[in-house]
Amino acid sequence: MQDRHGIKGPGIVVLALLALPLLWDAGGWDLALAQRMGGADGFALRGNWWLNHVLHDGARQLAWGLGLLLCLSVASPVGPLRRLPFARRLQLALSGLLATGMVSLIKSGSHTSCPWDLAAFGGVARYQSHWLGWLQEDGGAGRCFPAGHASAGFAYVAGWFALRRDLPRLATAWLAVAIATGLVLGLAQQLRGAHFMSHTLWTAWICAAVGWAVDAAFARVRTDMQGAMA
Repeated sequence: MQDRHGIKGPGIVVLALLALPLLWDAGGWDLALAQRMGGADGFALRGNWWLNHVLHDGARQLAWGLGLLLCLSVASPVGPLRRLPFARRLQLALSGLLATGMVSLIKSGSHTSCPWDLAAFGGVARYQSHWLGWLQEDGGAGRCFPAGHASAGFAYVAGWFALRRDLPRLATAWLAVAIATGLVLGLAQQLRGAHFMSHTLWTAWICAAVGWAVDAAFARVRTDMQGAMA
């Protein structure tokens, strides 16, 4: 263990969870699942009002609103966040932003197109593994891997690392809500034809990995500061 709080333990869990998206990729289940939700004429639920306006636009606005509140709480905490030290509040706000930013950064360099762009679903792109999307274009618009919208929920998984020591009960509830929200938003995009399930699973893992990395960085800074003051 790196310290008495067990920073190394969550890191091992994050690494173990890497097996989920890797196994999904190895199984090649993306296309099979998408074909249950769409066909040659596209995806019937692509224009669904609930999926578009509530679970896409509304959820995105809510996620950014919560992110703004967390940023404001760094200086002016409210509710249970008053019991968090300043550094933890900063970590809570920063980790979510960095998780979202990392997903967006990876998306910007990927040539992988969305399911609704594929020829199998009425588009023009050819299907290929998202790993090949780093090496060659598929004939579509690209920039669809990993799932950006699901990060509106999964980005808050990173907050668990900031909350777990001082507010363990809140941390558990926070983690459960973040995972559930990310999965719901990922499924909504799957139904619309905007993403494959692998996109959602990789987004979840990336956000968890960023949360762990930020937690480790904050712990290292605290250790260095304590050593300098000793």
